[in-house]
Amino acid sequence: MSVITFAALVLITTYTVALGSSGWLWFAWIVLGVATVGMAAADSGEAHARPVRPGRPKSQP
Repeated sequence: MSVITFAALVLITTYTVALGSSGWLWFAWIVLGVATVGMAAADSGEAHARPVRPGRPKSQP
């Protein structure tokens, strides 16, 4: 997701330099950036670690 966000930033910057600024493109990039930060923040939590309940055997890989 961060690669897509960075690529979009490069493309929008190139478009702005070549053809002029577009407020909607920059608004869309900001929305994409906020979504990327939100996904990164949600992914960095400790929700992936499941506690092992006492009395239950651990599964073997």
